[in-house]
Amino acid sequence: MEIPRRRFLQVGVGAGVLPFVFHTADAEDHRAAPGSEPGERSLAERLAHYAHGLRYEDLDSATVERVKTHVIDSIGCGIGAWDERPVRACRELALTVSGPATIIGTHRQTTADMAAFANGAAVRYLDFNDTYVGRVAIHPSDNIAACLAVAEAEDSSAQELITAIAIAYEVNCRLVDAFDISKRGWDPPVFGLPAVALAAGRLMKLTLDQLTQAVSLAVNDHIPLAQTRVGSLSDWKGLAAAEAARNAVFATRLARAGVTGPSPIFEGSAGLFQQVTGRANVDVESFGRRDVLFRIHKCSLKPYPAVIYTQTAIVAGIEVARAVGSLDRISSVEIATTSRGYQRSGSEADQGRGRSGSHGARGSRCTDAGNREPFRRSAHFPRGEPRTGLRGTPDGPSRSGKEIYGQRRQALARSTSCRDPSSFVDARTRS
Repeated sequence: MEIPRRRFLQVGVGAGVLPFVFHTADAEDHRAAPGSEPGERSLAERLAHYAHGLRYEDLDSATVERVKTHVIDSIGCGIGAWDERPVRACRELALTVSGPATIIGTHRQTTADMAAFANGAAVRYLDFNDTYVGRVAIHPSDNIAACLAVAEAEDSSAQELITAIAIAYEVNCRLVDAFDISKRGWDPPVFGLPAVALAAGRLMKLTLDQLTQAVSLAVNDHIPLAQTRVGSLSDWKGLAAAEAARNAVFATRLARAGVTGPSPIFEGSAGLFQQVTGRANVDVESFGRRDVLFRIHKCSLKPYPAVIYTQTAIVAGIEVARAVGSLDRISSVEIATTSRGYQRSGSEADQGRGRSGSHGARGSRCTDAGNREPFRRSAHFPRGEPRTGLRGTPDGPSRSGKEIYGQRRQALARSTSCRDPSSFVDARTRS
């Protein structure tokens, strides 16, 4: 479906979703070629050159349409989570201050950084927004709410907004391609910090030096812990990326005001490489631009609101439910997964028994038992028929489905196990 690029932000769900309209811009002022010579500048400087130099004209029509698709998907996710308790709490907190940026689903406004937080929380909370898998898995549309908030505050054009979103996706995904921080105990929203800072800075029309400072300020004080996603999960799992975006927007405002940040933030003796990520080559010259594919084309929209590593297992669970019929016929379930899927979704002994947080209350998030989620969801299909409206707000299960879900879910979860992939290798070796 083709959506005119100057009108795509008018798409909304109900009154007050996006009450602002962007003005059409002439060709943008930034004309420098994106990219730089590795080795002559720090990574923060090279990223700043990329963000400063990328033009709307460098985006092909397929990339523009892709950005629109992910924006609309994100708005839908935000509306779907609008009445969840933690999302409501974030929204109410954001509305305690006034500003130029609209809270999705309302006619009320707050500051750009608080709108990035409240709207980002809504977009992310159901675990239904898009995904990208590099060396770790992320949700790059976590950055869209910040771009919308800053674009509204700055009275940006639709072209400027689309360019900023493309920058955020590209920087975030490329950094995830380069670094695996999960084994070091850090959380992936760390890569959203420079991505949002650069996208927001581009919308604010910062200079090259200001963009570099924005990256340094965003990264230095806001490194998130991976404890967010292991053990007994809390509301914060759905809010951490939104908080990173809020910090990045505020850091960018500081940079515009003339505040400088620690440098070099990546390569320094106590910088990100040394303390958090380890060293890797980030070839900014290979980033998306004219005639070079943008990473947004490798991002996926989820068919089910659950952690990415369980998506195929959910499909298998649904097929099992169709074939088996009554869950009483299942004595136990054993799930085989990838090493990363086991690490992130199936290895915690306490995941099926810890406090899940309210964002799992509707059975829509993989929060209290990552490895058991497929079969918790299969309980919604007692007659083997999937629910409709999977990308909207789905109808609840039938009365009989609710009864089965309530009475048998916990028993089935206790009999479900997820094996370490290495055990399958060992078994083949012994045979």
